[in-house]
Amino acid sequence: MAKYRRLWFLLIGILAVTFTLLGYFGAEVYREAPPIPDRVVSADGDTLMTEESILDGQTAWQSVGGMQLGSIWGHGAYQAPDWTADWLHRELETWLEIAALEEYGQEWHSLSGQQQNALQYDLKTEYRTNTYDAATSTLQLSERRSEAIARTADYYSRLFSDAPELQSTRENYAMKENTLPSAERRERMTEFFFWTAWAAATERPDSEVTYTNNWPHEPLIDNRPSGENVVWSLISVVLLIAGVGGLIWAWAFLRKEDEEPQAPLKDPLSAVGLTPSQKALGKYLLLVVGLFTFQVMLGGFTAHYTV
Repeated sequence: MAKYRRLWFLLIGILAVTFTLLGYFGAEVYREAPPIPDRVVSADGDTLMTEESILDGQTAWQSVGGMQLGSIWGHGAYQAPDWTADWLHRELETWLEIAALEEYGQEWHSLSGQQQNALQYDLKTEYRTNTYDAATSTLQLSERRSEAIARTADYYSRLFSDAPELQSTRENYAMKENTLPSAERRERMTEFFFWTAWAAATERPDSEVTYTNNWPHEPLIDNRPSGENVVWSLISVVLLIAGVGGLIWAWAFLRKEDEEPQAPLKDPLSAVGLTPSQKALGKYLLLVVGLFTFQVMLGGFTAHYTV
């Protein structure tokens, strides 16, 4: 036991450090989480949604599969799109269409490059600016953005219903018809989708990155990887390679090899006979192989129709 004491102390030290880091960063995740406002209001003061309705929307989304059907903030299935990224891009494009008609009386694609650049600057300013008031837990939105949200929500409400014009889209996303039958629950779900997109586009207080660290990539509002993202990604890769290399080096040069054992003159197993219970198991061999093969085939069948 004495010769292993140093190794025990080393193990305890490593566990203490790793669990301390895990606990610290776990607490930071909750502390730095995007706020859910008590009220989301338009410029006129009309209540668009509440914390309760946003959380109800999360429940509605979970009821249709949650991360098994698309994903939120990039954590989910490969089936269907990431709803945060999809909502954000659609809302931004809708905002630009509304702004083009209001400012220039033309559709977005008909504007000159200078006009488009001016609107994109306004778009970036409006979306990245944090208008959440922590004192009152209220998020205020412009009338133009409120209209863009309403139009985007209408698309999702039709997508998760049985609207015939979006049947092919549902088929491409492997979504069943009338995915979420209740119109009220669809409305709540769109409010949850909006909140996730708001967090992805809005900068943290006193920061130049969004609540999701500039994820997803969205050129319309300059959502690109920050310098901190790049640096820590490189550091993590370097540390991983260095750690693996260190283990290989330690195994090759520091370990003490045991003496090669002497092989017996006769195979010890040759003197052992099968017991009656072991012989009885032989009849189940084909059954086990058959069930295993069936399980593999069923898994492939399910994966095929899921993707």
